[in-house]
Amino acid sequence: MTQQISAKQQGIARCRQCSLLSAMPRGEHPARAHCPRCASPLFYRRHHSVQRSLALCVAAALLLVPANMLTIMTVVNLGQGVPDTIMSGIVRLWQADLRAIAAVVFIASILVPIIKIVALLLLMTVVQFRLPLSKPQCTALYRFVHLIGRWSMLDLFMISILVTVVSLGNIATVDTGPAATAFAAAVVLTMLAANSFDPRLIWDLEYHD
Repeated sequence: MTQQISAKQQGIARCRQCSLLSAMPRGEHPARAHCPRCASPLFYRRHHSVQRSLALCVAAALLLVPANMLTIMTVVNLGQGVPDTIMSGIVRLWQADLRAIAAVVFIASILVPIIKIVALLLLMTVVQFRLPLSKPQCTALYRFVHLIGRWSMLDLFMISILVTVVSLGNIATVDTGPAATAFAAAVVLTMLAANSFDPRLIWDLEYHD
């Protein structure tokens, strides 16, 4: 069986900006290498990738607590306001026979952030503790995290539409609560955590086993 050799072992790095494969200069510190096409810094792996992703994931997980506990919006009808959290809003939609919308909000606001954080923590655990899991499956999981990330802001998008539509009337108004800010910050942090994690670290374990 032919022994596989990684690009890093061959002294080749891919530019993150223009994707050009370039040979790292010998006898020079890797931090000083630059892409010959776009002059961007070249490096084999993202520096402190696991540490940055872990810090961002922990911060996002902490922000999910106020995002789900505090008021995300208040509907003021005839001078009386009804504050709602994310979960109480889902319950109201379900009780109003808007079960499809309730399911979408539950998936986008509850399941997706939790799945992203758990998946990233699992990938970081695989890299840090060198767990013997399938490398293709871990890579597929990382791509799945990026795929579902685009749906994370759906809840805030629906609130913004509701605020705009209701504001056109004169009877009711909708005010966003502090949970909306916490939820948006948690979503942004999970996106940064996914972008900070270097999936090539997963395949490095293949060449060291």
